[in-house]
Amino acid sequence: MPAAIALCVILAVLAVFQLALALGAPLGRFAWGGQHRVLPARLRIGSAVAIVIYAVIAVLALDRAGVIDVVSDVVATVGMWVVFGYFVLGIATNAISRSKPERYTMTPVVTVLAVLSLLIALG
Repeated sequence: MPAAIALCVILAVLAVFQLALALGAPLGRFAWGGQHRVLPARLRIGSAVAIVIYAVIAVLALDRAGVIDVVSDVVATVGMWVVFGYFVLGIATNAISRSKPERYTMTPVVTVLAVLSLLIALG
């Protein structure tokens, strides 16, 4: 359960960050390739979608950890392995970002999320 709670806390912080980006905060150098200070409309929509994805991940993690019971055990288990793969892919994409702020900030964050999601997936 501690891994699921830690994962959810980090996702909540990232959701606030994505909300700020979606609302036009000049933090674009930390996300979406770092090419824009203020995100264009299509990337703002992407940030809003990311918030929904984070919520789904949180539900899967909490369900897999036994904190809530929203989906079947199979869905929670398979879902957490998919989430682990998603975060591993995120490590790679952030690590090769042309934006140094994104690379140096988000790569470690996503690495922690990958480790936590692996622990949750393993049960």
